[in-house]
Amino acid sequence: MPLLIYNQTYMAKKKNADQEAADNILVDAAKTIGAAAGKVAAALGAAPDAPPQVSKKIPKLVKKNKGRLPRRQKKAQKKAAARQQ
Repeated sequence: MPLLIYNQTYMAKKKNADQEAADNILVDAAKTIGAAAGKVAAALGAAPDAPPQVSKKIPKLVKKNKGRLPRRQKKAQKKAAARQQ
């Protein structure tokens, strides 16, 4: 049975402080550029995108109010009508 040897190649690498600082600088720069672009677009009269249109629901079919009776009641009514005639 082979023994498992754990190397550092399988472990997650930690970021250096220099890389974290560079990432933060890039994120901050992107945010400021985006904010400036938004201000310029607003000054030129560009409106924000319209909200998406809400789809209309199709109503369910209305039940018809027919006078339908169960079979036994129907037969009973026929018998009663036959007795009266």
